[in-house]
Amino acid sequence: MIATFAIEVALAIYALVRYKMTPILRLGVALLICLAVFQLAEYNVCEGAWGVNSLEWARIGYVAISLLPPLGMHLSTRIAGRKPGFLVALAYGSGVLFALFFLFVGQGLQSQQCLGNYVIFTIAPGALVPYTIYYYGWLAVSTVYSFVMSRRLKEIKQAHALMWLAAGYMAFVIPTTAANLIDPSTRAGIPSIMCGFAVLLAVVLAFRVLPLTQLPQSKLKDN
Repeated sequence: MIATFAIEVALAIYALVRYKMTPILRLGVALLICLAVFQLAEYNVCEGAWGVNSLEWARIGYVAISLLPPLGMHLSTRIAGRKPGFLVALAYGSGVLFALFFLFVGQGLQSQQCLGNYVIFTIAPGALVPYTIYYYGWLAVSTVYSFVMSRRLKEIKQAHALMWLAAGYMAFVIPTTAANLIDPSTRAGIPSIMCGFAVLLAVVLAFRVLPLTQLPQSKLKDN
């Protein structure tokens, strides 16, 4: 968890140092930071730190991952050169509602258990199905949107960036789904397992998506 946290923070710093600050870069860095915050929260669920108990760290972690789908949807539209519209607004609206639910509702997150390879979070039973639909639904929408728009765009770099972004989504959704099918007992740890594989998305974002959409600082100085 700490190693993954360090990788994602390092990638965020790398992106900030290397590229000009743009809306796309801000969204990319926000994704990396949210992934890193979840890993830090997971670690502290197991270890406890800074006077914050395990349940509060679990809440922080869930807030971070609840913001990932709308940030990803927003990033896809930005790369495609489209203004944020209804889909992005709906994604942010639903994401903020879940984030507030996990942060402030007493029984939103009920318990957490630190295992050897991942952390199990127990959320309110009534929220499990809606949250699963929210999470997988927006990941699917963002993946399909990125792929479809990559086929429509004439700008090669933008098209390739969207294809890489779609590949980045699949790089952590497919292994997580495969693990759940092979061993159904891992379904209880889906958020933890998914965000572990999501380091692949972080690498794709830093070394494939952003280089195709951003101008390096060195070129800015030359210009």
